[in-house]
Formats: sequence, structure tokens, C-alpha cells
Amino acid sequence: MHSAPWFIRARLKTRQLMLLIAIEEEGNIHRAAEVLNMSQPAASKLLKDLEDMLGVSLFERLPRGMRPSWYGESMIRYARIALSSLGAAGAEIEALKAGRAGTVSIGSIAGPAISLLPIALARISQANPDLQVSLLVESSDVLLERLEQNRLDLMVGRLFARHDKRNLQYEALAEEDICVIARPEHPIFSLSRPGLDDLARAMWIVPPEGSVLRHRFELMFQSAGLQAPQRVIGTAALLFLTKMLQESDYLAVVPLDVARHYADFGMVGIVPVELSCKMDSFGIVTRTDWLLSPGAQIALQALRDAASETYAPL
Repeated sequence: MHSAPWFIRARLKTRQLMLLIAIEEEGNIHRAAEVLNMSQPAASKLLKDLEDMLGVSLFERLPRGMRPSWYGESMIRYARIALSSLGAAGAEIEALKAGRAGTVSIGSIAGPAISLLPIALARISQANPDLQVSLLVESSDVLLERLEQNRLDLMVGRLFARHDKRNLQYEALAEEDICVIARPEHPIFSLSRPGLDDLARAMWIVPPEGSVLRHRFELMFQSAGLQAPQRVIGTAALLFLTKMLQESDYLAVVPLDVARHYADFGMVGIVPVELSCKMDSFGIVTRTDWLLSPGAQIALQALRDAASETYAPL
């Protein structure tokens, strides 16, 4: 005969899970109790009951507060997942009661946000008009963090060696070409064949510090024995980037899909130079430890279908 799960034997309460998160965020149990509108003795008892059941200390008691132990960090991570699941369940029930088909939150990096997502979302809207969709366009690092926090159902982005892939599933979609853009009247278009030395002297709008493309962009010049451009603005904000290009002689390095979109409207021109810095392939990322809602499954299939028509097979 199987014994009951530990959380049933411990009579685990949602208030205990909320308390763990509050202590981590506030740094001490007194402020955590205030946030949860309970007395400190009651909070202390909830925490002690849970630690006694688990047989470990979830927090290190410091002179001026509390810090999660390794056990605490693990428990807090799953507490966030559990509470997020309950929140999602409530939202889905309310959506169904209101006659809607549910909600789905999708994240994407810039390139596929222009080439893939409009096709997929248009089809979702046509086939499932009551499905509420939200889209976040950000870097892969930000999207993966939101995915881990259950603030996204799925994402289109990249996984690198530094990322923890234990609970992630990755479906490769396509490779992403990089190019240089500038305002159509930029002096660089007067050069018949711009070289790397011409680019090194230019002013640039580049991805933020710490991003993979920023590192590879700078390494491209260094590998050629040139100093990387010094006059740079680091940003991932496309709205600012395109406006800045129109107002100045800056160049920018962006995904080719993004460049073609703005070039089609005459806002920028694509500089005829091939860059040796490349980006890794991107794909659909979902979590293996999380069940997709019906709405998220619809979105996932729409992305797969649109990708099979938009991108050549890898």
C-alpha cells in the first residue's frame, strides 16, 4: 500500500507556500508576516511546522534577517510553480465562465516576432476568436526567466550552453541571419564595397552588454586586428533604434527579418556587407514539467504549422 504524498501528510497549506515566497522577498519573517496580514508568531509556527515535516532548515537565520538555504531555494521555486498553477487554474475557469476559450502568453525574440508570429497569431484569431493571446518580445534570457516563472506558456528563442535545460524542451525552427542597416541616405551607401575597417570607424547601435550578438559583433573586429567600434549605443529597443537611425548616421546590427521589415517601408536600407558574426538557430521552447493549457496547445500547433511554411527545414 502506497503512503500518502508528503504534502498531504504535512497538511501543507497555501499560506505556507506564500510565506516562503514572502520571506525570500522581504528578507525577514516580521515583514513577511505583515505582507500576509498575519502575526509574527503565527508565521513562525507555519514555517516551523513545515521545516519539522521536511526535516530541514529552509532559511538561514542571520543577525539582520533570513536567507533561503539550498533546501529553501528549491522549496521556494516549487512554491512559485504551485501558486502560479492555482492562479492559472482560476483564470482559466473564470475565462470559461465568461464564455472565452482561455488565455495563452507567448514570448518571442525579435526576428520571428516579425516573420513567424503574425502568421501564427492571425490563424489563431481566425480559428479561435475567443482565445485571449498576449505576446512579449524580448531577449532569450528574459523570456527563459519568464517561462521559468510561469509568466509565459511557451516561447520562440534560443538556448545557450549557460542555460539550465533540464526542464525544457526545444524544437529547432530556423537559423537567423544578421545584417547591417542605416538610413537610406547614409554616406556608407556611397561606398561600392564597404569593408570591415569602414564599419569599425562608424557609430553603432548594438545589442546590450552581455548579449551573445554584442559579444560576437565585437569579436568580429578583434579577430580582424581592428579595434571594435567605440561610439556605440547598446539597446534592444527597436522603436528607438529605427528612430535614431533616421535622425543620425548611426549603423545598426539586426536580424535580417527585422531589417527587411523596416526596409519594405523605406525606413532603412540594408548595407551590402557580409558579417562574419552569426547567431545560433532559434526554436520553440516549452517546459517538460508543466502541462500546457488547451489554449497554449492551440498556439503551439499554430506556431509549428506557420514555421513549416515560413522557414526552410534545418
